[in-house]
Amino acid sequence: MQSENPIIADFVKIANSAAGTLAGMTREARDNARERMKEALGGMDFVTREEFDTVKALATKAREKCDELEARLAALEAKQGD
Repeated sequence: MQSENPIIADFVKIANSAAGTLAGMTREARDNARERMKEALGGMDFVTREEFDTVKALATKAREKCDELEARLAALEAKQGD
């Protein structure tokens, strides 16, 4: 047979309420922190990975073309020197 002590029952109710309140406060704090980070990072100019890869490919192609043109120029200058 189990007897229910009203003091213990009240303490359990208070503990459960405190745990629920603490969990709610934790969720609210986490959500507020996320919002602040979104606002802080929202003002910065970030590029997507696709944009970065596209510009990188363009730069690589431009560098290769520049190297090709330098070689052609050197060949023409060598020919002029003859």
